[in-house]
Amino acid sequence: MNATAPNSVWTPQGWRGDASGERIVPGIANLHSHAFQRAMAGMAERQTNPADSFWTWRETMYRFAARFTPEALYAVAAQLYVEMLEAGYTSVCEFHYLHHAPDGRPYADRAAMSRALIAAARDTGIRMTLLPVLYMTGGFDERPLGERQRRFGHEVDAYLRLLDTLRVEQDATLRVGCCLHSLRAVPPAPMREVLAALPGDSRVHVHIAEQVAEVEDCVAVRGARPVRWLLDNAAVDERWTLVHATHLDDGEVQGIARSGATVAICTTTEANLGDGLFPLRDYLDAGGHWGVGSDSHISVSPVEELRWLEYGQRLATRRRNIAVSVGADGSDSVGETLLRGVAASAARSTGFAAAELAGDRLVLDRDAPIFAGATDGDYVDRWLFSGNRNLVREVFVAGERVVADGRHRDGEAIARRYGETLRALLTD
Repeated sequence: MNATAPNSVWTPQGWRGDASGERIVPGIANLHSHAFQRAMAGMAERQTNPADSFWTWRETMYRFAARFTPEALYAVAAQLYVEMLEAGYTSVCEFHYLHHAPDGRPYADRAAMSRALIAAARDTGIRMTLLPVLYMTGGFDERPLGERQRRFGHEVDAYLRLLDTLRVEQDATLRVGCCLHSLRAVPPAPMREVLAALPGDSRVHVHIAEQVAEVEDCVAVRGARPVRWLLDNAAVDERWTLVHATHLDDGEVQGIARSGATVAICTTTEANLGDGLFPLRDYLDAGGHWGVGSDSHISVSPVEELRWLEYGQRLATRRRNIAVSVGADGSDSVGETLLRGVAASAARSTGFAAAELAGDRLVLDRDAPIFAGATDGDYVDRWLFSGNRNLVREVFVAGERVVADGRHRDGEAIARRYGETLRALLTD
């Protein structure tokens, strides 16, 4: 089957073609991923403190991260990318900060961990935007990195050399962007130095305003809330992706929307960590760009990310059908509004041109019972809001089929290697 010439394609304007043919929707971009965390999914669900939070979870994550080698990272990332493809993610923005050996010393090949991720993406067929992370300090007060953070760290010159090294690897399905871990991890002067050295089309991703404590610390040290400070101190535009941006005031909502930046909302991880709810309705009203990411991979499902993005808003407001964009170019369908949002964000955050992404498509299982009697008007809503069966039958990336009958072409072999690797990681 040719992914570029289906019978019935969903576009932001609705369905096009013969409604009796295959049902094709755009591949979904996963805007935020920490691949290694897939291996610890479900392993941080026992209370370690009556006030368990993101900050106590982070201690568990640090201990787990210390066990990774390039070989282990490759095996875990390959399994994750198979799961992403089977679920309907066709591209991934990999926010990568496990740069060095656990003791902080660089590998002989300083790009070894990055190359492991690139190999996993190429071997599985997912499109990747690799985002090597600049991580320099342990807090807004610019304290040195702690012992467990040392493998994340770079000075500016070494970081820029890493980016130069990796850009040579770029091809039709790989882009290399810039990533600032967070404002607490990158002081103002190095941030400006790195941004000034980037190519003009480089994508820039950053964690921001995920936790209330982060907002309070930024105000205490820099005299402004994180998003406000960033907007005032950097040329934030459509090349930027702000990850989480959960805790915003009205001015910050408007400011992000005006800047053209994209917000990467990671609903299942934000729920798992107790982060809070993104102000979606206000952001949609401001005309802001957004997409979704699976982040820590306690769920690898764009359906669940989108479904719970809407459901969180319903629980907070005690109303239904929140994410709609009724108007000349909008829709009163929640599913269509959500799908349009993620489709519109893909090129901005990944750095791939919209024409390149046009070859990334999902073929839905039109014979599934959930779709009995479905029409052009309700297909997307049924897909996103009815049941938990994976309805993705085939997946194409850059026009090449990588998933058929719901299974990745190399899924069994990759799963075996992942199982062996995970058992080794869990052996003390």
